[in-house]
Amino acid sequence: MIRVLLADDEAVIRAGVRAILARDPGIEVVAEAANGHEAIDAVHRHRPDVALLDIQMPGLDGLAAAARIHRDAPGTAVVVLTTFGEDEFIARALHEGADGFLLKSGDPRDLTAGIHAVANGGAYLSSQVAARVIAGLRSGAMTGAPAADNPVRNLTPRERDVLALLGTGLSNAEIGARLHLVEGTVKAHVSAILSTLGVRNRVQAAIAAHKAGLVSRTR
Repeated sequence: MIRVLLADDEAVIRAGVRAILARDPGIEVVAEAANGHEAIDAVHRHRPDVALLDIQMPGLDGLAAAARIHRDAPGTAVVVLTTFGEDEFIARALHEGADGFLLKSGDPRDLTAGIHAVANGGAYLSSQVAARVIAGLRSGAMTGAPAADNPVRNLTPRERDVLALLGTGLSNAEIGARLHLVEGTVKAHVSAILSTLGVRNRVQAAIAAHKAGLVSRTR
């Protein structure tokens, strides 16, 4: 069972999201919050697998809360849920350590798919957000994640293989199947990759893979 914290300052939105999540028997909403401070407190109390955070909340916004949760509770994955699609929000969300980014106006199936993906150690961007990230990388406008082109050269050949597949959105288990590695070995490689690149999570590592041209080699 994936345990989820739902944080949004609008009760109606929380009710709607909770109703969508209730359709998935593998997901349980264990706590709700109306602002960033409440979200952080709830994470400390309940230790959810996933924190689903709205960006625009009073007091402490979702992006600032994401940074605190990433620092204080690294076992909790963070998915940012917002009505905003501007590049500045996407870039900042990735920089603050978000593992997923979804638009409230998107397909409800993205919501459950994203929660399952990040809970299993993956990353998830809705199709609209992914398109904006790719466009931003191509134009050089996406600067929210640390530049990691040079540190990629410091990875071992096997780590570069793992990073290339990570950049396509595969989970640890899927990467292991492709490279004939056990999942624990893949997890160790991913940890080493994040450390070498100086990035916070798989999303930022995936961006680094795209910037370094590794992903195109896997297709």
